[in-house]
Parts: sequence; C-alpha cells; structure tokens
Amino acid sequence: MVNLGLFVYFTIYGVVSTLLFFQSRYSRRRTVLIISGLLAVLLAADILIYRTWGAERLMQVYTLVNHVPVVAVLVFLSRNRGWQLVFLLLSTVLFCFSIHHAATLAYVLSGREFWAQVLAYVALTPATLMILVYYLRPLYFRVLPQIQRGVWLLCLIMAGYYFINIYLVPGFAGVSMAATVIKPALSLLMVGVYVVFLYLFASVQREEESRRSAELFSMQLSAIRRRIDAVHAAEEQLRMERHDLRHRLQTAAELMRQGKTPEALDFIGAAQRRLDETKPVQWCRPPVLDAVFSSYFNQARQQGVRVEAEIALPDELPMDEGELAIVFANALENAVNACMALPAEQRVLRCKVICIPKLMFEIANPCAHPVGLDENGLPVSGQKGHGIGTRSIAAFCRKYGALYQYEQTDGWFSLRVIL
Repeated sequence: MVNLGLFVYFTIYGVVSTLLFFQSRYSRRRTVLIISGLLAVLLAADILIYRTWGAERLMQVYTLVNHVPVVAVLVFLSRNRGWQLVFLLLSTVLFCFSIHHAATLAYVLSGREFWAQVLAYVALTPATLMILVYYLRPLYFRVLPQIQRGVWLLCLIMAGYYFINIYLVPGFAGVSMAATVIKPALSLLMVGVYVVFLYLFASVQREEESRRSAELFSMQLSAIRRRIDAVHAAEEQLRMERHDLRHRLQTAAELMRQGKTPEALDFIGAAQRRLDETKPVQWCRPPVLDAVFSSYFNQARQQGVRVEAEIALPDELPMDEGELAIVFANALENAVNACMALPAEQRVLRCKVICIPKLMFEIANPCAHPVGLDENGLPVSGQKGHGIGTRSIAAFCRKYGALYQYEQTDGWFSLRVIL
C-alpha cells in the first residue's frame, strides 16, 4: 500500500539512520540543527511533489529530491570520505528498502490487511536501529578505516541494487505483482551479500584485535625486561660503590685530619653524585608505563637526544594501562626517529603528561622538514611500512573517545591527546 506516509517514513528513517552512521566534523548541536533543517526541507519537497504529481512521479524523482541533497550535506559534515561515505549511505538505503519489502510481504500475506503492514514497520524500525547503534556502527568505525580494498566493489553492487529497485523494476511492491515478487527477492539477495561482507569486516576486526594483543604483550614483555635489566645494572653499580665506600671514607677522613675540609667535601659530593646517577628513575607508579618511559628515554639519551620530561600520571588509570603504553611507545618512537634526522645539537624530545583536570599529554620534537596531514589529521609518510603507529594511536582515541591533534609550528612537531 503506497501513500504519502510511506514516503515520509522513508525520508525520516533514512536521514535518522544516516545521522547515526557517520561521524561529524562539527559539534553535536550544530550537526543536529543542520540535519533537522535538511529533514524539514526534504519533507516539504516530498509533500509538495506527492500532492501535485502523485506517488509514481515522487518515486521517480526521489533520488534527485532526497538522496542528492543528503549526500551533499553529509559530504560537508562528515569526517569520512570516498568509498567509506558512499558505503554508509548505500547501507542506509538498503535498510530502508529491506524494511519496506518485509512490511509489504506481511501486508500481502495477511490478505492485504493494513494493520499487518503497520505492525511490521513498528517492529522492524526499532530493531534495525538497535542493530545499527549497538553493532554495525561501532564495527564500521573500527574496521572501515583499515580496509583499503574491496569496499568499492560492495558499493557498486549496492548501487546496482538501488538502480534496479527504483528504475528497472516498474511499480510498487504490494501493488504490482512483478514488483511484489522481484523487489523483495532482490532485497533478500542483497542482504545475504551484505551479511557476507559484514562477516569479512568482523574477521578483519578480530585479526586487528589479535595483532594488537600480540603487539601489546610483546611490548609489555620487552619493556619490563629492559626495566629489569636497568635495575640489575643499577644494583651491580651500587654493589661496586658499596665495596669502594670504605676506601672513600678513609680518604675523606684523612683529608679532614690534614685540615683539607673543602677538598674532603668535594670528594664526598662527587661520591654522592655517582650514587645518584646509579639510582634508576621512576617516572610513574603504573609499572608498564614506567617501563616504557624508562626504555624510550634511555634509548633517546643513548642516541644523543636530550630528554625534557614531566610525567604526572594517577595510580589508577581510566583505561587499560597496556593500551595506553602502546600509544606512548608509538609516539615516543616516532619522536626519537624524527630527531635522528637532525644535527646532534638540535635533538630534543619533550614529553609532558598531566592528569588534572583530565588526563592529557603532549609529545614534541624539532622537525627538519614540513609534515603533511591527511583528511583524518594523521601525518602522511611516503615510506613503505610507516604510519602504522599513528593509525594505532588514532584507533586508541576512537575507542576511548579521546581527542588527538598533530601540529607543526615554529619548527616543532607535536602530538596532543586529551582523554
């Protein structure tokens, strides 16, 4: 049964589900205002065309009147670009068609009872929105940025499905017998293809999580081993200092007996400085993070990089310590590698971490050359194998709702993260 209410439903459901699908570049309030204004304009256009030319003409121009403006506004608002955005939009269209065709079948099988169609819409709409919010949306945001190939193929298949449903199969499902049979069958087939791709996405996610878990375990083990080695080296140095302590005490006592007090004090001060140098520095209480800071700061100093660090981390962290440690490890490694391209006197690594009012940190280093940023604000590297660390940091920020910013100003390149 086709009436104006059905087109109104299509428009409202499509815009709302699309709004849930994408990540806006602007504040939530501004985004909702823009989308609400767009929805009001689309509904007004649908009502005007339906009243003037009827349902058949509205269906023919629905793409131009509704989908084209939605695409234009979302391109303006969305952080996603290219095939990712196309995929999200076509997914919304697939959901709309699938709900409509399922409700139409319920209408036809019930002997064309209007209540059966309404009941199907009432049941399927919140069900698909819940699946979208609690499963598909998080899956897309985690997996889509990592899939570089294959999405375009699914987009072409879904675009073909869209074109066939609107333009190649005449009539409306529930009105024309051919449309009632062919269009729901096409929707069922497309849903099957879509589920296969969702399985692929889930597999990619599992592989990524496994890789990250392995990386996390390896990093934790390596950092703790280096920390243990540093502690053992410090203990060995302390044993040597303890062994030599009686000789130093005898020397200091002899200097005092000879009345050489300044020399005795200088001698004792030098011994104290040697003891202080052998004491391992504890950067923070969380052990894995402390091991990471110690490891990378020591590596930096060994390569002639001056380290300026202020670390103030709470004992209890608002996220997994190992995942945060990977973020610091990637950021510090990138900063140290960037410093190695500079003359020795210009190599500096700055790391500042504070926990009040929120946990936030900045890691900065001088930069020899301009660094470009992509559409997601990540540094662009032309070298093969580079950029994995920055993508890992971005994935961490998405998971915990953190803000990150890469910036290059006055010859310094910096990463800021606010959790």
